[in-house]
Amino acid sequence: MVFLNTCRNKRLGWALHFALASGARPGEYLALLWSDIDWEAGTVRIEKSIVWPKGGGWHFDSPKTRKSGRTISLPVELLDDLREHRIRQLEHKQFLGKDWKSEHDLVFTDTTGNVVYERHLTTRTFKVILKEAGLPSNFRLYDLRHTCATLLLIAGVPAKVVAERLGHASVTQTLDTYSHVLPALEYKATDELRNLLYRPESRPMPELPPGE
Repeated sequence: MVFLNTCRNKRLGWALHFALASGARPGEYLALLWSDIDWEAGTVRIEKSIVWPKGGGWHFDSPKTRKSGRTISLPVELLDDLREHRIRQLEHKQFLGKDWKSEHDLVFTDTTGNVVYERHLTTRTFKVILKEAGLPSNFRLYDLRHTCATLLLIAGVPAKVVAERLGHASVTQTLDTYSHVLPALEYKATDELRNLLYRPESRPMPELPPGE
């Protein structure tokens, strides 16, 4: 995928890779700490978010809803990229020494270890990657979350599973938000039904027990 390949050439491209593969909200993945990742289980715990008040600054906040606090399984490829990112981050931290300013062990940081502002991630990394990848410039950072959900639904992942991954309050919210995907799902369901009903030669019937 051109987008992911381009992400790997940018320092904060790791954050965008995470956004697309996890379906997390920007405030959620920019609030991640390394301790939130369970490397053995291959999961990440989403339990807080970053808020940027209009007056300036930032602070951690509780999840958007009760369902927003969740554990997400991550693709092996993303975990590998995160390991590589961790190594580079530690090398950069050692290089800066006392100039590394972070008070938190954030997964995604600016060049001095501080929190990444969503607007900076958009203008300085996301828009640049879109241009280099030849993608429309009107894509929003939040569209990575929408893309993740859309791909999962089209792939046949149950809406309840998608809702839990996104941290939606209910399955209804997921179906309402992604109602544009439903026609494609309906066609896919019809194809599956045709395979079951009208193409028995490709699906041999199981043998029944004696006497049945």
